[in-house]
Amino acid sequence: MKRGFTLIEMMVSVSIFLVIMTVSMGALLGVFSANNKFEALKTVMDNLNLSVESMSREMRFGKNYHCEIDRGTPPPYTTPQNCISSTGGELVSFLAEDGTTQIVYKLNGTEIDKSTDGGTTYIPVTAPEIIVTSLAFYVIGATPSDNLQPKVLIKIQGHSGTSTAATNFTLQTLVSQRTLDH
Repeated sequence: MKRGFTLIEMMVSVSIFLVIMTVSMGALLGVFSANNKFEALKTVMDNLNLSVESMSREMRFGKNYHCEIDRGTPPPYTTPQNCISSTGGELVSFLAEDGTTQIVYKLNGTEIDKSTDGGTTYIPVTAPEIIVTSLAFYVIGATPSDNLQPKVLIKIQGHSGTSTAATNFTLQTLVSQRTLDH
């Protein structure tokens, strides 16, 4: 004799199915959300890497480095000057490879800005999604008479994302002048 499902057995089966589907959908939505956050973070970090690479390349081919401890000091920033204090400098300036363009990098609020006119006007080089909390430049060998090859250490700290899903970063790179210092 065949026995059919009772109403209670069917309700229990449907309930178990609904619980399993709800948990599965929650997990699937969590994976999609994590993927979206990862893609956004990857885009932001790619922008930061591009900005630092661009700064490094220009500095490598530059000369006459000027590091300023006080960002409030007005331009021009053309006299070679080291920054070897424990906190570093807040601004770096150098003569570009073409020999006429004075480039300046500094922290402006929460973004890194660049000037190609010696510090008169600036444009941002980092995306607004990147919050830079600290930018320090350490310059040695800027003075021609010191017999040291000029080097610039760049240290950037900050975060990206919202306060609930922020990703902190510390990025540091050392740039050495490509041409020999005479």
